[in-house]
Amino acid sequence: MVEIRKVVTIVEEIQREGEKEVSPPTRKGAAVAVIKNPFAGKYEKDLSVLMDYGEKLGGMLGERAVAALGIFKERVESYGKGAIVGLQGELEHAAAILHPKLGAPLREAVGGGKAIIPSAKKMGPAGAALDVPLHFKNAAFVRSHFDAMEIRINDAPRDDEIVVAIVVTDSGRPLARVGGLRKEEAKGEDGLR
Repeated sequence: MVEIRKVVTIVEEIQREGEKEVSPPTRKGAAVAVIKNPFAGKYEKDLSVLMDYGEKLGGMLGERAVAALGIFKERVESYGKGAIVGLQGELEHAAAILHPKLGAPLREAVGGGKAIIPSAKKMGPAGAALDVPLHFKNAAFVRSHFDAMEIRINDAPRDDEIVVAIVVTDSGRPLARVGGLRKEEAKGEDGLR
């Protein structure tokens, strides 16, 4: 069972960008769990426990991130995931949480998603920052949704902890205008276009 020390939710709302009003404001919601790393300080070949943690956290954190934005899950436009492993852990511990089982429950929590869920992982001390990458949930090549949200928890991860973050948005970048595939043009069939 996942031992969670705390859960943090964050909402970022951009109302002005480049001296121009953003209407409606662009919003990002993050749900972050600080968990005990059962393998801190020791090598373990079988990381299936962490994979199971990822399955539980994908749904729970996805639901909390959507709730933080106060929207229906089908209104989620972008998503991303990330983890910071404390200094007694391994980078592979983050991979075990983020990759094998986290995706399906996260997609359920955000009303679907054909595109790969972008991710970032690193090792670091308490207060380390992580830029969680974002892109459009149904077509990764929708350029207006290429973005990130910085996550930082002042007292985590401790050496024997892992910070796990899910970020969702209800729009793309504020005032996006660099061209490329638009969300209205995306077919959402192959996860790319």
